[in-house]
Amino acid sequence: MKNILGRKIGMTQIFLENGDVVPVTVIEAGPVYVVQKKTKEKEGYNAIQVAFGDVKERRVIKPIKGHFDKANVAYKKYLREFKVENPDEFEIGQEIKADVFSVGDKVDVTGTSKGKGTQGVIKRHGFGRGRESHGSKFHRMPGGMSAGTYPGRVFKGHRMMGRMGNEKVTVQNLQVVRVDADKNLLLIKGAVPGPKKGLVVIKETVKK
Repeated sequence: MKNILGRKIGMTQIFLENGDVVPVTVIEAGPVYVVQKKTKEKEGYNAIQVAFGDVKERRVIKPIKGHFDKANVAYKKYLREFKVENPDEFEIGQEIKADVFSVGDKVDVTGTSKGKGTQGVIKRHGFGRGRESHGSKFHRMPGGMSAGTYPGRVFKGHRMMGRMGNEKVTVQNLQVVRVDADKNLLLIKGAVPGPKKGLVVIKETVKK
């Protein structure tokens, strides 16, 4: 299972050899470093813990410093786990770069979507609007909430105004269009969630 952490740089477009234009998202993928191996015998599951992103030493708390010092890995900003079948295939301190993926690979990209604050039902859920004609008092309101006397309450999960965005989103089955191992860049066809400089997790797709 191929996995890596990355930082979203932005979107652009590239031209293929046949002249087609492809919209791509540029991701700085890695390098990530293996900090810890977890086994089924000890932790109950097989996984590796990896670190990514430079950080100033004064921003790292002492317990995390000790964790990195034990692995003999430079301090990093992010720590994440990836489940693997055999942790023994990895070594503590091992560097994993963008070239773990190849052109044509299909991947799932997970990130935190852009936060849009409190929004109404039209922007948040795509509700239709009321008339703009004279005398109408129903323009961007949510409309009916529930039935009348019975059950006499609003059901849980009813779509209403509220906080929009800033949640975990996964886009599946995206294609790797180009790999630049020297600059640790992945060019992935289409859009991925999150703002520029946002952390993303790139995994080999589950839809094969």
